[in-house]
Amino acid sequence: MTDPLVMATVAHAKAMALLHGRAFAPRERWGADAIGLQLALPGAFGWIASAGGMILARVAADEAEVLTLAVDPTVQGHGLGRALLEQAMVTARQRGATAAFLEVASGNAPARALYAAASFAVVGRRNGYYPGGDDALVLRRPL
Repeated sequence: MTDPLVMATVAHAKAMALLHGRAFAPRERWGADAIGLQLALPGAFGWIASAGGMILARVAADEAEVLTLAVDPTVQGHGLGRALLEQAMVTARQRGATAAFLEVASGNAPARALYAAASFAVVGRRNGYYPGGDDALVLRRPL
């Protein structure tokens, strides 16, 4: 992955929503308004790559939460998701986080493999959390 990552601002919300829309099913997509509102909140930040990926996260106290990570299916498997996740973890550490959390659909094997390779471990489960009934696995990683 050689595409530079750019720190996202509210001005990137529309582009981030388009990327999110390519990576997720219609009922799971985040719109530009939702992404823009998240980016405007204290502690929130995001990264975007013109190659086709974005991540949105936030830090509160000493915890980081990955809110969403999306990589266009046409460029998955080339390290972009890993690069976005690692950049978000660096940013979270710089902002004082000592641990990171996220949720992932139990049936999303590629995302689960990415998070496992990044040292996230399952610490909980939310049954039937996602549209369609998939469970959410709550993952944690120390920073």
